[in-house]
Amino acid sequence: VQLQASGGGLVQSGGSLRLSCAASGFTFDDHAVGWFRQAPGKEREGVSCMSISGGSTYYADSVKGRFTISRDNAKSTVYLQMNSLKPEDTAVYYCAAGTYYTRCVRGLDFGSWGQGTQVTVSS
Repeated sequence: VQLQASGGGLVQSGGSLRLSCAASGFTFDDHAVGWFRQAPGKEREGVSCMSISGGSTYYADSVKGRFTISRDNAKSTVYLQMNSLKPEDTAVYYCAAGTYYTRCVRGLDFGSWGQGTQVTVSS
């Protein structure tokens, strides 16, 4: 199982980034997907989740209205479009895939994880 996240970088406050996470080694279509983040000195935070069908999505209150999760099953890829970025969004962002969407929503251990990608938002 591999999850390869990319798309992080340095952006000014108010800017946008699009994270991608390419999956391989498992049946992507059969898994819910999610994005988590961890800032220095802080606990891991669930950012967004999408169900297997794509019909259900979850967003943390801190990103609601600014971030959008999507998935392309044909490409086995999940995306996180991040707009109106704020300095407090600075963190390492991780993608994950798991069987149970609700575990993602609850911020619990959630299947397989990829390596993180750094997002830094300057003020």
